[in-house]
Amino acid sequence: MSIKSLIINPGSTSTKIGVFEDETLLFDETLRHATEEIAQYPSILSQKDFREDIILRFLKEKGVDVKSFDVIVGRGGLLKPIPSGTYAVTDALLADLEVGKQGQHASNLGGILAREIGDEIGVPSYIVDPVVVDELLPVARISGMPELPRRVIFHALNQKAVARRYAKEQGVGYDTLNLIVIHMGGGVSVGAHVKGKVVDVNNILDGEGAFSPERAGTVPVGDLIKLCFSGKYTEKEIYKKVCGNGGYNGYLGTNDAREVEKRAAEGDELAQVVLDAFYYQIAKDAGAMAAVMQGKVDQIILTGGIAYSPLTKERLTQFLGWIAPITVYPGEDELLALVQGALRVMKGEEPAGEY
Repeated sequence: MSIKSLIINPGSTSTKIGVFEDETLLFDETLRHATEEIAQYPSILSQKDFREDIILRFLKEKGVDVKSFDVIVGRGGLLKPIPSGTYAVTDALLADLEVGKQGQHASNLGGILAREIGDEIGVPSYIVDPVVVDELLPVARISGMPELPRRVIFHALNQKAVARRYAKEQGVGYDTLNLIVIHMGGGVSVGAHVKGKVVDVNNILDGEGAFSPERAGTVPVGDLIKLCFSGKYTEKEIYKKVCGNGGYNGYLGTNDAREVEKRAAEGDELAQVVLDAFYYQIAKDAGAMAAVMQGKVDQIILTGGIAYSPLTKERLTQFLGWIAPITVYPGEDELLALVQGALRVMKGEEPAGEY
């Protein structure tokens, strides 16, 4: 008997939903919210009823009976650090989503809306591999400053999904492989997947690691300290330089990787050197992850929106092809990854995680 799922993935100005039967997508839709509509709500949590109403009205317009769903799955948010897995939206998990345990973000609403709708129709609600998945080795937590232990917030959902996809295509278990997964979007995360666990990865929320279209990456610390105390910038302005206005935005005034590649091809020297530096820094991070694995890397996987560019595979193969073969899974199919996580639990293939 097939399992019908409603998948909810909230963004800052949109709510993407998908309706699945098992892993087959029946339809999806991005429900967009005008900036003025969102602006009237004082907090992320206060948007709950507004977004739920839009979802339910859309389903009704599509002729879908909300009571026909067997499970509701939401995008996980900024919870406390947890191991990878699929988690039931328990009271404790719901409470941490509502307060924003590690910060306020629209993704916090995913589990909240899943629980709300699930409870209304009497079916289970889950989240899957939220951005706070933390499986770091103890040595990876040491930063060099006791007051600042390393923490991770990264593209856990897509990194785990493409790693499992590769393992399935090879006919082996994800927990038997050593993989380097490189997700390239607005931020870049480079993860060392060792026998089913991401034992090291950069924190993209705060711009750690290689720079990206919107993030500055790991910058010279001493100079950053001087900039912070120069009196020219507020704390908020400095943070925006690191996350939002860094990387491509800072050098070239655009966060569109396609535009940067186009400018470089047309002879823009600054665009060319920044593009070269982008691949150079990603390669350095991936090389570090190969060292974490002591050189025993089965495959390198490229994913995220920037992986659509043939240049990306070409350049990173030049840097990294000697370490391991490279597979490309462009984009990020988050809706499918969410439904797959729920199905693994619903079908008894793995237990739900305990929050």
